[in-house]
Amino acid sequence: MTETTTPTSRGRELTIRAILLGGLLTLMFTAANVYLGLKVGLTFATSIPAAVISMALLRYMAGSTILENNIVQTIASAAGTLAAIIFVLPGLVMVGYWQGFPMLETTAITMLGGILGVLFSVPLRRALVVDSDLPYPEGRAAAEVLQVGAASAEGAEENRAGLSALLWNSIVAAVFTLMTQMKLAGAEVARWFAVGSGATGIAGGLAFALFGVGHLVGLSVGMAQLVGMVTGWWVLLPILTQGGSGDAETLANTVFRADVRFFGAGVIAVAAIWTLIKIAGPVLGGIRSAMAASRAREGGAVLAIEEQDMSIKWVFGGSLALMLPIGWLLWTVLAGGPLAGSSMILIAGAILFIIIVGLMIASVTGYMAGLIGASNSPVSGIGILAIIASSLLLLGLLGRGGGEEEIAAMVAYALIVTGLVFGIATISNDNLQDLKTGQLVGATPWKQQVALIIGVIFGSLVVPPVLNVLNETVGFVGVPGAGPEALAAPQAGLISSLAKGVLGGDLNWTMLGLGVLAGIGFIIVDALLGRAGKLRLPPLAIGIGIYLPMAVILPVVIGAVGGWFYDRWAAKRPNASFAHRMGVLTATGMIVGESLLGVFYAGTVYVTDNDAPLAVTGEGYAPYAPWVGLILFVVLVWASYRRTRRLVVATP
Repeated sequence: MTETTTPTSRGRELTIRAILLGGLLTLMFTAANVYLGLKVGLTFATSIPAAVISMALLRYMAGSTILENNIVQTIASAAGTLAAIIFVLPGLVMVGYWQGFPMLETTAITMLGGILGVLFSVPLRRALVVDSDLPYPEGRAAAEVLQVGAASAEGAEENRAGLSALLWNSIVAAVFTLMTQMKLAGAEVARWFAVGSGATGIAGGLAFALFGVGHLVGLSVGMAQLVGMVTGWWVLLPILTQGGSGDAETLANTVFRADVRFFGAGVIAVAAIWTLIKIAGPVLGGIRSAMAASRAREGGAVLAIEEQDMSIKWVFGGSLALMLPIGWLLWTVLAGGPLAGSSMILIAGAILFIIIVGLMIASVTGYMAGLIGASNSPVSGIGILAIIASSLLLLGLLGRGGGEEEIAAMVAYALIVTGLVFGIATISNDNLQDLKTGQLVGATPWKQQVALIIGVIFGSLVVPPVLNVLNETVGFVGVPGAGPEALAAPQAGLISSLAKGVLGGDLNWTMLGLGVLAGIGFIIVDALLGRAGKLRLPPLAIGIGIYLPMAVILPVVIGAVGGWFYDRWAAKRPNASFAHRMGVLTATGMIVGESLLGVFYAGTVYVTDNDAPLAVTGEGYAPYAPWVGLILFVVLVWASYRRTRRLVVATP
């Protein structure tokens, strides 16, 4: 389904000031995200905060346009995704291969993978953005922010109502998020209970951003995630925890991390392959279309600006050219080590792996971003599958390692190859979201693609020094010499452990295999529902629902149901189109407010070196905070939608 873009008057777009502002925001946001991700295992999306800051600054400069603001958010969006490389690289310190983070190698891994992610996703735009009905929740939200910011000066009644909805819900979400950071309100409500000799529970994050994402992704994805959540927490956990020891919360979370997530990774793997098969035709058609458009431009044909992608020759040529520095990087890793004698075969195998698996992952992560949003896309699950695949590649090329030194070298090599593939995954996950925003505001695709490469370069330069500062001051859990404030780096620890598990022969293959079988069953069910004309349950969304914690999934599900009820009401209004857009702006405001507070919080954590720098309550208040938060959250969500409905009714 081709979507009509919002008409824009052409003006400034890829300007020096947009590049400089976007670069400055990228440096700042990447540093904050690196620290926050290592501290608590989470990062925040940067597109919308960057768009808001850009509009606030550029509006006072002559000739600023919505397209220029879009370039700023495109560049800065790299910070929210490129920082995810911290889910892999600290593993090299944890396994003892690196003592610190060498500037050249760390920058090269981050930059090369990121640029490949941009290039690999260029031919996917036509298939997954232009000719697709994927919701792209964050891409739409960013477009709404840009459009309302640009249109508000025109004084139209609908624009004023839209801006009011956006600002009000941003403030509500920001105030509530601040209260959770001050520990006045809980950020999560959970109850854990025994099931026979096992355990399970129910947990929901009190996060306006997750609720807003649920509204934007719609009922089909929300119900699919509900199926996944029920499967993981209320079917698998009660069975797998039987006979376990410890309190219900500890038992449930331990088994979830050790077994259920691997089951979910298996579902994601088979669903990703099925998704790739389904979109192979449109993707190949998109590539052919991109090649035809490129030839037409070279032949002098004039294409609409909104259809002008980066030249396919630059995409193919650039991708191949990047294999040279990747080969050099891998050579330096192997030189002088126990694997040096197999350098040529290992480098050739890794490059082939990066090209083939990278292209597949770019397609799948782009699809996941369209389905659930870049922030909620389980790229750590892709990291798990990538480290398993790269470790299996090593086993296939070399066989199982002999001594500890050889196994350690194989683990390090697998982590570096995974780091490159992970860069492709995170940036392609983000790029298509940005291109959806660009499509909706009438941007020039090739300029956005160039802008994201610039963002990758900026972000890659700041990752190594921040990692080195953190490594030298507080260190990482499990590394000799790390202090009491050592950073957990949970994903990096898991991924490095997986590499050891595959290469050492003790990986949890059973749960992965069962997940694959369940994934096949979910694919069949979805196909039958489609044939019967019923609500579809995308298998990839089910896998995400199993893999991610319930506290993340449940608010998305509730948001999807809330959005469905609102849209039913909006469809009955005389101004139905406007009423629907007001619902989108309500959800967008929720994401904006929490995202901006995320930036503030990350900076505060970094400056104070304290993971709860704003807390004003003591331990005695802790049992009451979740219930205060729940009541306040429900009241504020109800009040937000009630206010939006009143604005719709009051606007002719």
